[in-house]
Amino acid sequence: MKRLIVLALLAAPALALAQTKKPEAPPTLRSVLLAQLKSTHNSKEWFVPANDAVAGLTPEQAAWTDGSGNHSVGQLANHLIFWNGEQLAKMTGKPVPKFNGNNDETFNAFNAANWAQTQKDLDKVLTDLEAYVLSCSEADLQKHATDIAHISTHNAYHVGQMLFVRKLHGTWNPANGVK
Repeated sequence: MKRLIVLALLAAPALALAQTKKPEAPPTLRSVLLAQLKSTHNSKEWFVPANDAVAGLTPEQAAWTDGSGNHSVGQLANHLIFWNGEQLAKMTGKPVPKFNGNNDETFNAFNAANWAQTQKDLDKVLTDLEAYVLSCSEADLQKHATDIAHISTHNAYHVGQMLFVRKLHGTWNPANGVK
């Protein structure tokens, strides 16, 4: 019996070692930027992502403002669509949307009648940015890394504003937050 106990004690570390997960590859610039983009798009990690922030709203709810100068959820989504699309166009060498320099227009162009399309457009531009980061050359990634990081920060800021507006309006369910 003693021998079985000793054998079990000696075998336990070997079995534990055999079950140890392989270490993950160290993060790369591409993986870090991609993780940042996903966390502001559709991966609920440290904070609520954009897709969750715009989900479940009617067009009227998406257009609601508190009357004190805060933008509506729809206006914020429209702003993100514009600037994410503009930056993606610059990075990919495609025509950049016309812009007269008045940033208010990027918010105010929102039309509640097109809310469902706005949600789709937001998801698409964020998906397209992720696809760009996955597929661009290493040289292009290096060239645009700072801009991509700023895009993620900008997105996180405005998604936070969306949640603030929804909480003011009473249209945010805390159960949809990060747990």
